[in-house]
Amino acid sequence: MFDDPNVVLHCEKIDKIYPGTKALDQVSFDLLKGKVNVLIGENGAGKSTLMKMIAGIEQPSAGKMYMDGEEVHFKDTNAARAKGIGIIHQELSLFPNMTVYQNIFIGHEHKKGFFLDDGQHRRGAETILKRLEHEIPPNTMVGDLRVGQQQMVEIARNLIQDDLRVLIMDEPTSSLSAAEVKVLFKIMRELMAQGISIVYISHRLEEIMEIGDHVTILRDGKYVADADVKDIELSWIVENMVGKNTQYHRFERSIDLNKAEHILEIKDLCLPKQGGGYLVDHVNMYLKKGEVLGVYGLLGAGRSELFECLMGMHPEHTGEVMYKGKKMNIRNIAGQIDKGFFLVPEDRQSSGLIQTLDICKNASIASMRSYTNGPFLNSGAEEKAVDGEIDEIHIKVADKKLPILSLSGGNQQKVVIAKGLLTKPEVLLLDEPSRGIDIGAKTEVFEIVHQLAEQGLSLIVVSSELKEIMAIADRIYVLSNGKVTGELEGDSINEDTLVRASYAGLGTGKHSA
Repeated sequence: MFDDPNVVLHCEKIDKIYPGTKALDQVSFDLLKGKVNVLIGENGAGKSTLMKMIAGIEQPSAGKMYMDGEEVHFKDTNAARAKGIGIIHQELSLFPNMTVYQNIFIGHEHKKGFFLDDGQHRRGAETILKRLEHEIPPNTMVGDLRVGQQQMVEIARNLIQDDLRVLIMDEPTSSLSAAEVKVLFKIMRELMAQGISIVYISHRLEEIMEIGDHVTILRDGKYVADADVKDIELSWIVENMVGKNTQYHRFERSIDLNKAEHILEIKDLCLPKQGGGYLVDHVNMYLKKGEVLGVYGLLGAGRSELFECLMGMHPEHTGEVMYKGKKMNIRNIAGQIDKGFFLVPEDRQSSGLIQTLDICKNASIASMRSYTNGPFLNSGAEEKAVDGEIDEIHIKVADKKLPILSLSGGNQQKVVIAKGLLTKPEVLLLDEPSRGIDIGAKTEVFEIVHQLAEQGLSLIVVSSELKEIMAIADRIYVLSNGKVTGELEGDSINEDTLVRASYAGLGTGKHSA
């Protein structure tokens, strides 16, 4: 029996055991009523696992949960939803072949006699998306939306629940622009004013300090500490998360990039969009051998589309791409990989991993031809290569034959990076490589990027986080509305210049350097 009027849900000594690992170890957690309850920890700390217990997606191996003074058991998500618990997943759980309104109302359908009342569904979708300041036409297919727009649809489908008491938000801002984050925070404050309790999981510590009320920290599946946000500083969070105060720092380069040759030159690259205009608008840029080139911009600036053109996903693009002094004929992804290009995509789940394969096969699949003798696969060579990458980029894995989904989000992202490195690329494209990765893992990824550049690999990195792009990049291009609005290097790389360039020309069609 547990009864505290300030606690909407209490978890007591929760264990969760998977084959080969203990994801949660005697974790107790209080969800405070009408507050933003922040849950943080490094990848693999058990945050998402604990939330899956509360949302009815998984069941505890041991321990108890209480609501309203009574013990509760959630055998599935419907049982949790009946108690007013909703969850916004880190990995989007939308149906790409269905419309926006169908995704929002799935499981909450309204009927008109024997038929679904799609008119009400469309009107309801318009209302909730207007509230989110994201007026996407409700008949739009979700598969046609960008990741950030899909994230807003995911949020919208939870806000239509009338009896909502607890809303779990697992990395809800990982795909959102700064403006969209402000809208989300406004909605969160409205929900709290209605008495709704929010669990907020994020790796963006500045956001936690801005929106959070109470912080609970997990490490290696165990409870470490908790405190009210008003009583702590960022350093306290970081030290409890990773045991040391980790800060981003700029890497000193041993290579003289002033003398480095241009390995890649992009001239007047354009990608037209339906209805007129350009997703990529006459972009000119170059990449030096051994350089870490940053690309910064708001959501919809054309960053991912630029990468997609370079990887052969949009053969309809126009303009010239010169590689090692020769004009490239970009036709398809396989051809670009053969030429030494590899893309680590923004959305690892849908574009980077094959969820039915194990960790080893996900890492080796793009370079499989390297491990064949005629028609036969040399499994020993394959596993040796994968083991080398696991050691090199510190992937936390008990057994590489386990399913890819047994890994935490950050370690899944590292597997995608390993897959790219095994193709032995000369130009590595990293689209939001730290999305959904904790501070410790981010630092490791940045160190890997620096190490690869020092070895002569040329990298282009897209990041939405100012401090990251400033720490990791030797030079930065800023995109806005598909155009290059700034090129920064050396002392000109600062937050003010980056932000001003990223907003340049929005809504006007103009741009400035």
